[in-house]
Amino acid sequence: MDLDVFVTAHHPEWDRLDQLLRRGRRLTGAEADELVALYQRTSTHLSHIQSSAPDPQLTARLTQLVARARATVTGTRRASWRDAARFLTAGFPAAVYRARRWWIPAALLSTALAAIIGWWIGTHPEVQSSIAAPETLRDMTRPGGEYETYYSSHPAASFAAQVWTNNAQAAAMCLVLGAFLGLPVVWVLFSNMLNLGVGIGLMSSAGRLDTFLGLVLPHGLLELTAVFVAAGTGLRLGWTVIDPGPRTRRDALAEEGRAALGMAIGLALVLFVSGLIEAFVTPSGLPTWARITIGIAAELAFLVYVYVLGGRAVREGETGDVDEPDRSAAQPTAA
Repeated sequence: MDLDVFVTAHHPEWDRLDQLLRRGRRLTGAEADELVALYQRTSTHLSHIQSSAPDPQLTARLTQLVARARATVTGTRRASWRDAARFLTAGFPAAVYRARRWWIPAALLSTALAAIIGWWIGTHPEVQSSIAAPETLRDMTRPGGEYETYYSSHPAASFAAQVWTNNAQAAAMCLVLGAFLGLPVVWVLFSNMLNLGVGIGLMSSAGRLDTFLGLVLPHGLLELTAVFVAAGTGLRLGWTVIDPGPRTRRDALAEEGRAALGMAIGLALVLFVSGLIEAFVTPSGLPTWARITIGIAAELAFLVYVYVLGGRAVREGETGDVDEPDRSAAQPTAA
């Protein structure tokens, strides 16, 4: 394609479209119809230029022009409470359900890794001595030591906010860094499991593993599940870079990236609940069995939420992506 000839032939149409867009809502019916026709033609022109004779300056101008025209033609839609309700009852659980083949294996392998690390540390005194001095380890694992007082060391409200922020950051890192082939996600998972394994190992070596589990399980079940879901979603996003399937890599990353963004919002809510449990239930005076029961109930509620609402939404065609009108316009491929 001769770019100069193409520009000369269609330049008046682009200028006319720009002129109509500048007039905003002050258009007659005929002019509105003309704007729609010019928007469609300009979109096709942009597609031809990108595929046949890419020119950065011209592509940038037409991309901006098409975007402005699309916003004018389709209008803008404000989010409503109905959108929030749909996200919580369909979009988010469907996204978690769709990613289950990634986050469930990640959860099983990570839990096994934490158990192995805990066993290794707990049965090898030389490893324990490499972690800290014997006096320090005794202060950490004794009754009333650091492992126990950690959960009551700050006011509950501020502690809940701190825990929520830290966990949300870990989940966000898994989601955002997943695009880098998933490798940073593996490191985030390993770091979390290493910390958990060290606690298991040190407390088991002191004969107080039951106390440690009584402190971790109430909030840890839901908290770790949220981290595993974020990690699985990040790994899935990384695999999309390698194998986008029948979609183009660009479209696949856009779709999965939008779903991951929604996942980040939903997981922030889940981690908020686990943070409340960690701040108000874990250090409470409730019996251990009662605290663990609360943790199990929260975990089961989340799994039922995902498998019942999410499974039903997926069967009805929900993917966790945003609605069609809110997606970027797909470039036409035919004149």
